[in-house]
Amino acid sequence: QVQLVESGGGLVQPGGSLRLSCATSGSIFSFNAMGWYRQAPGKERELVAHITSSGNTNYAEYMKGRFTISRDNAKNTVYLQMNSLKPEDTAVYYCQARRTLSSGTVLTYWGRGTQVTVSS
Repeated sequence: QVQLVESGGGLVQPGGSLRLSCATSGSIFSFNAMGWYRQAPGKERELVAHITSSGNTNYAEYMKGRFTISRDNAKNTVYLQMNSLKPEDTAVYYCQARRTLSSGTVLTYWGRGTQVTVSS
């Protein structure tokens, strides 16, 4: 059973920073890619950033320059460093992991989410 456990959310003032962590229950190398998504109240879940097993990254356009995704293979953990936070960044942030089987089937796993609130 794959488990993804997010941490690091909280309340921060506009312009502040947070670092989210996502720890996997198994080897991070068992996933082809891992990423962060977010969902604000009344809105659909959206991609924030993802990183492949080879370290290639991809960001939502409006995140570039403020957020950085990284991974620590030794700790089986993926991070999301968020800087210059804005009130519109308020959302539940979810960790996602994807595993592609030899058959081509893609398995997707989700964490339970961590709340990020940006407010003065």
